[in-house]
Amino acid sequence: MKTIALFNNKGGVGKTTLVYHLGYMLPRIGYPTVVVDLDPQANLTSAFFDEERLEYFWEKSTSTILSCVDPILEGTGDIRSPVTLPIAEGLHLLAGDLGLSRFEDRLSESWPKGYSNDQAALRTTSAFYRIIMQAAQQTRAVVALVDVGPNLGAINRAALLSADYLVIPLAADLFSLQGLKNLGPTVRTWQAQWQLIRNNLANTPFDIPQGKMVPAGYVVLQHAVRLDRPVQAYARWLKRIPSVYREAVLGEAGFELTQGGDTEHCLGTLRNYRSLMPMAQDARKPMFDLRPADGAIGSHAQLVQTCAGEFKTLAERIAVDCGLQKP
Repeated sequence: MKTIALFNNKGGVGKTTLVYHLGYMLPRIGYPTVVVDLDPQANLTSAFFDEERLEYFWEKSTSTILSCVDPILEGTGDIRSPVTLPIAEGLHLLAGDLGLSRFEDRLSESWPKGYSNDQAALRTTSAFYRIIMQAAQQTRAVVALVDVGPNLGAINRAALLSADYLVIPLAADLFSLQGLKNLGPTVRTWQAQWQLIRNNLANTPFDIPQGKMVPAGYVVLQHAVRLDRPVQAYARWLKRIPSVYREAVLGEAGFELTQGGDTEHCLGTLRNYRSLMPMAQDARKPMFDLRPADGAIGSHAQLVQTCAGEFKTLAERIAVDCGLQKP
């Protein structure tokens, strides 16, 4: 099983939309998937359910990520087994919870204690990892997609430690490039710190993550197109992304882009499907599943087919680059 976190500390780039659609697409090409909402804003969870069901989840708090870490927060024990929710064939969700933000301080306190092999602290830091592993085992998923918030806080540090691979969604703009410059050095620092903690570990009676966080590549989202080519306002930012990615995220200096482009690290470029999004949100289904009854007629129907093709190609590329294995 592989865990893939989709992360950018720049918000509004379409990260949750990407997780949502990949979550539906990966099982269709043979990879059972569990999606895990570790964003305290719980936007991914709200994309799947209406307000009535959300209210039930959050008031009962028995089927969310918060219920899994409650014993740690309350000081009464270790994690609870997750309750995953079936969404579609081969797709399950571990629901998010707005109350997860309360776990931030506990994670912050636990991090430095890990250097001294504090077992309670290590249980806290490894909680997300162990929950994700249990969720995948329950659902027989071969991949976990993890959605996180747009920040560099303690929740995201623990979430990313759980990941084998990182996929970075980007918009073709200045803010995403600046986000890369913050993200890359921070992730490498977290990797180095965690390896120090792991090197000092005595035997622990529970599993801890390896903290791989291997950058699998980036996906450019929400670019405007004209005749299937990016408009000029975006083109210059698209040209800059490869060098900034290699320098900031991979730590490679002096990279020069070849005429063929960055086919090695650019996993895909998705056009702007803004006209389909309101329909998909109303229908509570991915954009590529929209039908005439949902309003996808005329040019929208053609756009649905284009959307399906682009997401399938992207899912196949991610499956290959992240080493997913079909059951």
